Amino acid sequence: MPALENPFVLWLVVTAALAGLAYAAIRTELRVRFVLYGSFLAACVVVLWPPYERAGQPGKIKLGLDLRGGIHLVLQVVTDDALVATADDSVASVRSKLGSTGIVFADARRESPSSLVVDGVEPARVKDARDVIREVCRERDGWDVREDTAAGRFTVRMTDPLVHRIREQTVDEAIKTLERRVNVLGVAEPVIGRYGSTGDQILVQLPGVTDREQARNIIIRTALLALKLVEDSGPTREALLQNFGGKVPDNMEVVPGLGDDNQQVYYLVRREAVITGRDLKTARAGVDPQTNAPDVEFSLFPQGADRFARETGRSVGRRLAIILDGRVESAPVIQSRITDRGVITGRFSTREVDELAKVLRAGALPATMKYQQELTVGASLGKDSIRAGVTAAVAGMGFITLFMLFYYRLSGVNAIVALAANLLILLGAMAYSGATLTLPGIAGVILTIGVGVDTNVLVFERIREELRNGKTVRAAVANGFERVWITILDTHATALIAAAFLFQFGTGPIKGFAVTLFMGLVANVFASYFVSKFLFEWVLGKRAVQTLSI
Repeated sequence: MPALENPFVLWLVVTAALAGLAYAAIRTELRVRFVLYGSFLAACVVVLWPPYERAGQPGKIKLGLDLRGGIHLVLQVVTDDALVATADDSVASVRSKLGSTGIVFADARRESPSSLVVDGVEPARVKDARDVIREVCRERDGWDVREDTAAGRFTVRMTDPLVHRIREQTVDEAIKTLERRVNVLGVAEPVIGRYGSTGDQILVQLPGVTDREQARNIIIRTALLALKLVEDSGPTREALLQNFGGKVPDNMEVVPGLGDDNQQVYYLVRREAVITGRDLKTARAGVDPQTNAPDVEFSLFPQGADRFARETGRSVGRRLAIILDGRVESAPVIQSRITDRGVITGRFSTREVDELAKVLRAGALPATMKYQQELTVGASLGKDSIRAGVTAAVAGMGFITLFMLFYYRLSGVNAIVALAANLLILLGAMAYSGATLTLPGIAGVILTIGVGVDTNVLVFERIREELRNGKTVRAAVANGFERVWITILDTHATALIAAAFLFQFGTGPIKGFAVTLFMGLVANVFASYFVSKFLFEWVLGKRAVQTLSI
């Protein structure tokens, strides 16, 4: 029936059936608990089904990398790149500001990743230069400005808090960019987050990914895009700078690339970009209609489009260098004014164009990334792990079932039912919360089985003791559950605190174990105490029972 395909409707039907059964066959004082407990367990079944992938429908239990297979990467963010970029921006701003105010100076350069120097300021304008530099590199933003008035020299350094903030922001921005790139790949349930104690490492886990090379190219590529006007070009750096006194002008830079004949060419380009990757609204792979060569078509946000139209409109006939990751991919001549759309051409293959379009859509990484670790887990290994874990769990359940039935007789059936409810609640909670099941998580499930049995043993041994002291069966059962309640809470609270610490301070595998252990412990309190107690009360009924099979 189509209506029953809705999980909520199915749950309502099951709950209604349980309510009818309760009022027909259950004692009056137990009816409410029967409906509540039964509907809760029915909800767990509805949330959990289907637990694994079947008939093309994805399973509700999400499998981690070690079970599903995929790629495991540990990347290091070269945060010095962000410091260098910040210092270079400040150098450019200082040069521009000093030049616009007519202050003569010999040089402005970056001295280290976190400092810059302004040399040779004319003595009469030292005070004005100080005001300009402090305006650009404001102390409240974390810059420390020192001056040597006699030499006309200013040294500007980032303070430690600013350096720390830039490094932290760089890693956070890298994580967000990686998340966008992984979304482009279409990976389900990736794991992307900080890793290790150094603060500059990122863990990337991509379950189900089989094309390792494509994933690596898309994830690691910096994809810093800039379109800059070309001033000149030459076969060598020296030949290029001959007309400029052998020195790169302050507002320009030299960028290598390939010419039309596939030979190395050096381009002298404006330091300030016409547009950058941040101005891109979207990018997609395309084909040049004239040459049938792959290219990347892009569109711009309004602000970038206005700037692009203005600059290309007054630069018709000049060359525009398309610079990607510090290298000129192509330098076409501007034929006419370009507004909000353009094309990136170069010597790209179809695959390279597709990957470039994806990383441009996701955005450029704020800094270079280095591989620290790379592991590939095959899908067959994941299936073997699942099979081994399930086998261990089934074997454990089988042994416990035999032991409980042998040692506690019919009361052992109560323990088995409570244990099954415990596992059902645990798996239902994982499916509902979206928690990922890993191989260590399976170990947590197996440990939960042991903890559940331990709780039942505490209760049953207490009931035995009460029976030996001459108590009636009903009194022994009631006292047994009542007097171990505090013990159950104490033991579970201690284990829950340990699981919380494991989750907070552990790495990925440890967190997987902690998640299942935490959920299993909470489920065990409900199943091994409340469900088990309800079963005893239901079976005993109002009859005068003289003995208990325990």
